[in-house]
Amino acid sequence: MVWASFIVAMSLSIGLLSLDTRSMATRGFPLTNLRDFDDVADTGHDSLFDLATPLDRSRWSGIVIHHLGATFGTPETVHRQHLGFGYQGLGYHFLIGNGNGLGDGEVHAGYRWDYQLPGAHVIGPEGVHHNGHSIGICLVGNGERRPFSDQQMAQLIRLVQRLQQELGIPATSIRLHGDLAPGTNSPGRYFESSRLAEQLLDITR
Repeated sequence: MVWASFIVAMSLSIGLLSLDTRSMATRGFPLTNLRDFDDVADTGHDSLFDLATPLDRSRWSGIVIHHLGATFGTPETVHRQHLGFGYQGLGYHFLIGNGNGLGDGEVHAGYRWDYQLPGAHVIGPEGVHHNGHSIGICLVGNGERRPFSDQQMAQLIRLVQRLQQELGIPATSIRLHGDLAPGTNSPGRYFESSRLAEQLLDITR
């Protein structure tokens, strides 16, 4: 039964994520696009939205939080892993480091965010919708084994708030991967979901 469920889950993930357009891998997108996302300046300008292409406000209606499931991770290693899975490179829009590979709380914006492209991060029946319309944020680490660092959580919360504010995303549209994909425990039992929920902005769309 367990193996059957695993095979079904993997088949679904490969099938859904294979919808990721092949041309994405051949159009010269940079492997990484590292930025130091300072908080919003007094001028009101937020560098989070300094993108290679215009912000696609009509696309984004939600946010999905993930964990990497591994204690070590960099944009390069995750990119290579996702290529090996048959995805078109790094499937998340954002990666937040834990100090093991990527700096503790360091935010990496992937090419999918920079070019406002669909993600490849949600498996299961809801994958098609959420990959196309939800921003994927991944915390390096394994939330099934230990909590994420305070800096990771602080940066995650601030990133989510900034996306909420700019794109008008309500708190009800911020989901955990495990809530959307049966059999998936991401971002894990040690993820501080109540800490996140308490600090989400009250936005009505």
